Amino acid sequence: MSGFSPDWLALREPADHAARNPQVLAAVGSTFAGRQSLGVIDLGSGAGSNLRGSYSVLPARQHWTLVDADSRLLSVARRKLAEWADEAQEQGEELVLRKDDKTLTVDFRQVDLTKDLEWVLGWQPDLITAAALFDLASVRWLERFVASLVSMRLPLYTVLTYDGRESWEPPHAEDQRMLAAFHHHQRSDKGFGPAAGPEATEALAQAFRKAGTAVTVGESPWLLGADHPDLVRELAAGIAAAVAETGHVSPEAIASWLEAKRGASVTIGHQDLWARPV
Repeated sequence: MSGFSPDWLALREPADHAARNPQVLAAVGSTFAGRQSLGVIDLGSGAGSNLRGSYSVLPARQHWTLVDADSRLLSVARRKLAEWADEAQEQGEELVLRKDDKTLTVDFRQVDLTKDLEWVLGWQPDLITAAALFDLASVRWLERFVASLVSMRLPLYTVLTYDGRESWEPPHAEDQRMLAAFHHHQRSDKGFGPAAGPEATEALAQAFRKAGTAVTVGESPWLLGADHPDLVRELAAGIAAAVAETGHVSPEAIASWLEAKRGASVTIGHQDLWARPV
């Protein structure tokens, strides 16, 4: 689950924060409203966007452990968080931040979640979070993950899991073939076996419900138009590149589709999920 560039993560962060489902976020915040402090592990943390999108509803003192397989992204996260905070200071390997009325202590850990998932969860946080991660994982890995969370009675807040819905304006004759080929690519092995792709949120929700865990799911679509030209361009280019790898659509058709997406608007479906022991 690597290969995401810092530039791409920075480009998508404003859209990610705008898309986050406010009702699901509020439910997470209300659960911890009576607490003074909270320990959080953020899986697949990238450059720290999920911390920046979640911290405001959580208690006054927060300890975050950012976990990613990519040491480069963890270095970017440390720098970006220091720039984002009102105040920042190094405290050994930790970064201590002041932001608004919150104090956040942040650790950065390079971890391979295919091998060390249970070890990470065993650090005994109060909350597990992730963003735009689980559509890259296999159903088998997701079921293993849920079983571990349930056994440790750990809650999960995850956002922006791709759900397979795309709607472009104006439409193009190749939209459906491109989407089908993209979904085929989405289900390829991203390091954790055949990826769940658009079925990831449902796989998580079913596993949690089967275990008797309370689950809330809410939509968090990207709504991208003329105010997101760079993101739309890079998104279309990324889809085109993925489709080209499948060989399911001719290069000429891909080029025609990609040209048509200049200046287009698009809605990309995502789901947020909040699961907590009862």
